[in-house]
Amino acid sequence: MREILIGAVSGIVSGTGMGGGTILIFLLTFICGLDQHIAQATNLVFFIPTSIVAIIVNLKNKYIDLKLATLISIFGILGAIIGANLSFQTDVKTLRRLFGIFLAIIAIHEIYTIIKENKKVKLSKNK
Repeated sequence: MREILIGAVSGIVSGTGMGGGTILIFLLTFICGLDQHIAQATNLVFFIPTSIVAIIVNLKNKYIDLKLATLISIFGILGAIIGANLSFQTDVKTLRRLFGIFLAIIAIHEIYTIIKENKKVKLSKNK
């Protein structure tokens, strides 16, 4: 049952464009007790069907710049190959720390963006 809930939560977060994999890795390591390497590899398998659905919906709504997406995809694939090889050579403890740092950076960026947007709204209301 918990796997179904984890999949549903990750799918919903993924569908909003926030990256369901981030929450999936967290849930798989802390709730299911999976090793960090296994959780990250499982995330990659989860990513394929959810990405395909997101691509179809966004193509239908004409939200994708195909030229830019192609360029980013080529270099993303190269980066994924490099990252996967680095991951295999990194112990679980270090990998978990790096993932935590990555999440902290994302959280700080999101908080900064929200504060910045709220200031813009307040300034526009005062005019």
